[in-house]
Amino acid sequence: MSGVPQLTIIIASTRPGRAGGPVARWFSERATAHGGFDIRVADLAEIDLPLMNERHHPRLRKYELDHTKAWSATVDASDAFVIVTPEYNHGYPAPLKNAIDYLFQEWQHKPVGLVSYGAVAGGVRSAQAIKPVLQYLKMIPVSESVIIPFVAKHITDGAFQATPAIDESATAMLDELQRLEATLRPLR
Repeated sequence: MSGVPQLTIIIASTRPGRAGGPVARWFSERATAHGGFDIRVADLAEIDLPLMNERHHPRLRKYELDHTKAWSATVDASDAFVIVTPEYNHGYPAPLKNAIDYLFQEWQHKPVGLVSYGAVAGGVRSAQAIKPVLQYLKMIPVSESVIIPFVAKHITDGAFQATPAIDESATAMLDELQRLEATLRPLR
């Protein structure tokens, strides 16, 4: 592996009118300005994976369907991830779990950061709920995270406006992702 590592930002919500798009655009701009990664955005609404429909277990990597092969290539090419996720009923969105479960080996030994948003709790329950799944896949969730309470108050004309504290948390998370990605690289 050479060059700048690839960071894939996954937009977890597929709901029309979601806040995930504006939040992901803001984070993508922050990550680009950070300079530690080549940035790619994977919008689960655009990827539109059907409910898991591969015949073989993901551990085997015997994918038969084109949508799975494309998703596998995206995840496999990524060196680190940031998941932008809302909180739905104290948990993370079903499309995110589905997208994760399509694959297995492609996720391994890669760091992941979480940008969560919601109402008063800022999506922290969603972020906490997904961590055991990520850890089982041998991903390494970084401690630094971005928590956005009352997300709707930060979106004007379709653009997310971060507070200084939110911006600082994004920088801290990107710095840690960069360090951890370099540390984990030999395992991949």
